[in-house]
Amino acid sequence: MKAFGRLMVSLAVPQAVGLVSGLVTARGVREWYPGLAKPSFNPPSWVFAPVWTALYLGMGIAAWLVWRKGLETPGVRVALVAFLVQLALNGVWSLLFFSVRSPGLAFVEIVVLWAAIGVTTVLFFRQAAVAGWLMAVYWAWVTFAAVLNFSIWRLNG
Repeated sequence: MKAFGRLMVSLAVPQAVGLVSGLVTARGVREWYPGLAKPSFNPPSWVFAPVWTALYLGMGIAAWLVWRKGLETPGVRVALVAFLVQLALNGVWSLLFFSVRSPGLAFVEIVVLWAAIGVTTVLFFRQAAVAGWLMAVYWAWVTFAAVLNFSIWRLNG
């Protein structure tokens, strides 16, 4: 696959995960989430869509920066598999929190997601510093999301 094709795939895959997550969780976001007790640091609802869109864009660019080094480059395949694993876990979290409506189960899952992002970030740094930094921004947001998830779980126990 040529460079432009790899870029398009790298950008489309995370955005597709975001789109599917959004569609699957829309009902929970509308009907269930507004009624939950939330901590004082909970961002307004309108913040989440643009932040996640930007994070998915950053993830896609990060994956492309690693992929463009070539699958034959040592460590690239492992880094991209780790990326796909964390991306799948990202989608699962949305299902658990908003569709299953289980903040407790979602918290357990987000801890696993957080660890997977950490592994991916380290592997991406080994391939391209910018890719690592793009993943680090995402990791920071998921750290915040984990704290928020835990707080919502505790407040609504």
